[in-house]
Amino acid sequence: MRSMRWAGAARQRGISFIGLLFVAIVVGCIGVVVAQVIPTLIEYQAILKASKKAAEGTTVPEVRAIFDRAQSIDDFQAVNGKDLLVQKQGDKVVVSFNYEKEIHLFGPAFLLLKYAGSSS
Repeated sequence: MRSMRWAGAARQRGISFIGLLFVAIVVGCIGVVVAQVIPTLIEYQAILKASKKAAEGTTVPEVRAIFDRAQSIDDFQAVNGKDLLVQKQGDKVVVSFNYEKEIHLFGPAFLLLKYAGSSS
């Protein structure tokens, strides 16, 4: 009878409390990082939208003014009109930008995100 009880216990599967705690900590850390990255992605999308809107301009000052107006509406700070690279490719105006965002993780550790985009 005793051997039957131990045989049933040996077949049990699952995660221990320590294993569950470890998984919860890892998922929590990943969640904190993702929660800090998502606002930078939203900001990137706003900058990309503003650069596409600014590409409707015909001169460099006009392109920068359109971008600065869009920047004040969407309220992003990473890029402004002076940071844009404005080029003409054929009859089309192409507005490009690039910037970096640092996210502090812990102690001396940072996550560096490099964003680049173009209106074309």
